[in-house]
Amino acid sequence: MIEFFSGQAFVKKVYYALVPLLILLFFAVLASILSYLVLMLAGDILSMRKLVSKAAQIFLLLSIFPLRHYFKLSWADIGFAKRTVFFKQVLYGGLLGLLSLLPVMIILYFLDISVVDQTREWTVGAVVTRASLALLLATLISFGEEPIFSGILLAGLRKKMTAAVAVLLSATYYSAFHFVKTKTDIPYDELTLGSGFQLMAEAFANALNPEIISAFIALLVVGIFLATIRTQIANSIGICIGCHAAWVWQIKLGKDYFNTNPDSDYYYLVSAYYDGVVGYLVAGWLALVIAGYFIWKKYNKTVG
Repeated sequence: MIEFFSGQAFVKKVYYALVPLLILLFFAVLASILSYLVLMLAGDILSMRKLVSKAAQIFLLLSIFPLRHYFKLSWADIGFAKRTVFFKQVLYGGLLGLLSLLPVMIILYFLDISVVDQTREWTVGAVVTRASLALLLATLISFGEEPIFSGILLAGLRKKMTAAVAVLLSATYYSAFHFVKTKTDIPYDELTLGSGFQLMAEAFANALNPEIISAFIALLVVGIFLATIRTQIANSIGICIGCHAAWVWQIKLGKDYFNTNPDSDYYYLVSAYYDGVVGYLVAGWLALVIAGYFIWKKYNKTVG
């Protein structure tokens, strides 16, 4: 009888672990069908690949509201503090993001992995404009992703399993999400109702592409880093948003003004597949930061 209930509990945990994937599949199917209908009605206004991707992201973002109701989560459970505290957290998180990724950017430069793009316009006006646009885009991305992954997904999983497992699962989904994509463009006159499903299958298959391994590991550690903030500091989604935005901002500026040098002896430290920044260096550095935090916490507890 004990073994039966233990097995039953295990099956339930597997089910809860797979629920986010099932939800993502549902939205991908919905996006595929609706995208085809929109293109049939509106004409060749956008590639189906882009339309399916954007539609799925919008549905995923909107899912916060029904999922919050389903899991019976308050906004505080998801990690939102009071408004004044929240915006202060975003600023603190932005500073944390700058301080935590800037050493990596500097190391990439000195290892000759990132080299200055001499063709770029380096006037004050051009730099300010690019930096402002990059910050706006980075902020939108972080406000879209963090409430989902470090917020509702992590909070929902923590209701069903231990904090450590919930952190690892949410980080895994966070990392995999960045690779569910396809580069295939289907000509408009060849579109069928099944075209979206073809693109969807290719996108999910890409998450198993061996070329993404270093980037996947790096983003997995990034997800663990952000989830650690959420589990260690109450109502701290604002910190995660600010930190995420600062990371994306630095990476986008780096891509704007630097080129990745494949001839560097240390090129293996970054992912050639992804963005030329994330990779084993980012994974190792943030893993050290996470480990350092828990060592510091344990030391303080012992001393106290």
